[in-house]
Amino acid sequence: QVQLVESGGGLVQAGGSLRLSCVASGNIFSINAMGWYRQAPGKQRELVASITSGGNTNYAPSVKGRFPISRDARNTVYLQMNSLKPEDTAVYYCNAVGVWGDYWGQGTQVTVSS
Repeated sequence: QVQLVESGGGLVQAGGSLRLSCVASGNIFSINAMGWYRQAPGKQRELVASITSGGNTNYAPSVKGRFPISRDARNTVYLQMNSLKPEDTAVYYCNAVGVWGDYWGQGTQVTVSS
């Protein structure tokens, strides 16, 4: 099992920045990739960015160039959110893809005011 705990959400004005962190615990050596998803009210959950254990990254077109994802050598993944827009408002979920399945954090709210 893998447990994920997110932090770093909050309220920010448009054009501002936030950094999300996700700490994984448990069987972290089974993790192949980690990433961030988001879900806005009335919308489906969507991939924001992901990073593999080898460092390969993948981004949604809407955030590419604004939200770099990074991962430390052990168990933490970061999402640096720059030039935030009101349409980035959502609950952001950390995700880990492991050998035995997918794992999710509890989510952290990001609200961008115009």
